[in-house]
Amino acid sequence: MREAVIVDAVRTPFGKRDGAFRDTHPQDLAAAPLRALAERNDLDTSLVEDVILGCVTPKGDQGSNIARIAPLVAGWSEEVDPDAGPGASWQGSHGAPGVQLNRMCGSGQQAINFAAGQVRAGFQDVVVAGGVEHMTREPMGTDGGSMAETYFEEYEELIPQGESAERIAETWGFTRQDLDEIAVDSQSRWGEAWEEGRYDSQIAPVETELDDEPITVEKDGHPRPGTDVETLSGLPLAFRDEGEGVVHAGNSSGIVDGASATLVCSAEVAEEQGWEPMARIVQTEVCAVDPVMMLTGPIPATKNVLAKADMTVEDIDLFEVNEAFASVVAAWLEETGAPWDRTNVNGGAIAHGHPLGATGSALITKLVHEMERTGAQTALSTMCIGFGQGIATILERVE
Repeated sequence: MREAVIVDAVRTPFGKRDGAFRDTHPQDLAAAPLRALAERNDLDTSLVEDVILGCVTPKGDQGSNIARIAPLVAGWSEEVDPDAGPGASWQGSHGAPGVQLNRMCGSGQQAINFAAGQVRAGFQDVVVAGGVEHMTREPMGTDGGSMAETYFEEYEELIPQGESAERIAETWGFTRQDLDEIAVDSQSRWGEAWEEGRYDSQIAPVETELDDEPITVEKDGHPRPGTDVETLSGLPLAFRDEGEGVVHAGNSSGIVDGASATLVCSAEVAEEQGWEPMARIVQTEVCAVDPVMMLTGPIPATKNVLAKADMTVEDIDLFEVNEAFASVVAAWLEETGAPWDRTNVNGGAIAHGHPLGATGSALITKLVHEMERTGAQTALSTMCIGFGQGIATILERVE
């Protein structure tokens, strides 16, 4: 089976809700990392065989298959060149078609995993995979409808993810301070990474308008790197009455707007195009868990993907586990034995935010750039997913 490699990975800054991107159309936001990928890699976009973008709320301004519209907005090739001859190992031009997918919070990571599968199987050679979510324009949950009565014949409860996070904290015995310490680490790690320029290579500035004035957005809008446990202790609970829980806005992921994209191809095409791959995609996994407890999916996803790759936690140099809620991270750390000092080393979604459809590819973007910066050889990304799923991807650095 062929190797699938990541040539480049980039994201927009993440704008806080009602912030820098409130006047930016989601199609323009989704186009921004595509445009950056093409510019950074001298990419002939007619060679892109598919654009796969995760989008969790595909309605309104994010409807109409945003994965097809975004390449058009980005100025990519709009159709097959009838005069293009066969390439060295793939057939001619393709015109960058697009498909959007929804595996809820795991959508952006699933886009990369699907791209890897297509490349490894030999069905496609050049695929762009990522995601977009404009949570200001299309708020989380606004695409939902009622549940069928037959669902409640199988499951007695339909609970919000935040309540699932509370139950995880209860089950594992985590205190509010335990979770707030993770949140403080996330914020401080993001702050240190930003000050040291670790995000410079992976964030593409976005030129847009705000209140009819041109602006350039260069930095995430949600982080608060000066946050401390004392400050967090005064925040009200988000999902339960005071004194009955531990989850609040400060130890949960931020609601933000953003987009991300990766260039995935076969190793042969990378060599032919003169691209230097950053990482190879070693193994992928998706699994299901209890839809009520819901957010424990990263635990079996991690164990399963490691087993499939014949690896252990000790074989992995860097981890990203999405900080949907601090209790999810805490349970994952306890059950997998992964070390916190090699996990989310540049801060996570509690700091930079969680633009649902874009986060999975943004986490992998963080990993490949950190691998390149530090020389780390292996990395693993995993995420919890609504209604009880988990997803994971293992990467290996290409020298």
